Amino acid sequence: MRITILSSAVLALSILATGCVSNKKFGALQTSYNDLQSQNRELDGKYQTSQRNLTGATTRVQSLEEQIAAQRTSIAALQASLEKCLNSTSQGNTNIAKLVDEINSSNQYIQHLVNTKNKSDSLNMVLTNNLTRSLSREEMRDVDVQVLKGVVYISLSDNMLYKSGSYEISTAANETLSKIAKIIKDYREYDVLIEGNTDNVAISQTNIRNNWDLSALRASSVVQALQNNYQVDPKRLTAGGRGEYNPIASNADAAGKAKNRRTQIIITPKLDQFMDLIDKAPDGSDSTSVK
Repeated sequence: MRITILSSAVLALSILATGCVSNKKFGALQTSYNDLQSQNRELDGKYQTSQRNLTGATTRVQSLEEQIAAQRTSIAALQASLEKCLNSTSQGNTNIAKLVDEINSSNQYIQHLVNTKNKSDSLNMVLTNNLTRSLSREEMRDVDVQVLKGVVYISLSDNMLYKSGSYEISTAANETLSKIAKIIKDYREYDVLIEGNTDNVAISQTNIRNNWDLSALRASSVVQALQNNYQVDPKRLTAGGRGEYNPIASNADAAGKAKNRRTQIIITPKLDQFMDLIDKAPDGSDSTSVK
């Protein structure tokens, strides 16, 4: 385009040089020449801009091509890792299936334990409600009933149960014991532990050596009363003494000592039921881990 414009200008000058032309025609030619020069500069500027744009586009294309190549390399590496993973998974399918079976068995066993616990909690709540409803307001002053960690604790004060300084059961305690015995007999699936407790004041009777003896003798008296007077199956009963070593209050004052002098009737599910739960554990629970 630039060459064409220059050629036209040269042609115009040649005409002027070879012949006479009028001033008016010369002026027109001059104006045309100037316009052509201006167009030439404008086109030259556009050409330079186009060249720069082309160079920039070329650079961007090259960069994109490099990115594409890098992505292809990354995809190839990922594909190789995936194939390796798939091969390993294929080889471990048998072990995975075994693990799934063991997990399912364990989940079923856990659900069985949960259901058993829920049943036990429900029975404990009913047992507690039945017992508290059967006791009078006066009896409830000397009897405390609690359910802790799935175990029913019936705590009886020594003032109500025993003659002063003795392990013999008082006549006043018979009615309360008869009500407790009825609840125990109604719930045959439970074992019963009778546990004697004292304060830290040393016993001073010649036929009782220490607080260990006193707590054990008091527990034994309750066990024998439940067996002989209220026909509770002795196979369900256990007597034990903890002396002064299981306090629930401070022995620094009379009120604390009175709380510590107590006999607890502890009602729990039978031990063989727990053993049955252990026996029902999944066969694979002791298997070696699968690699």
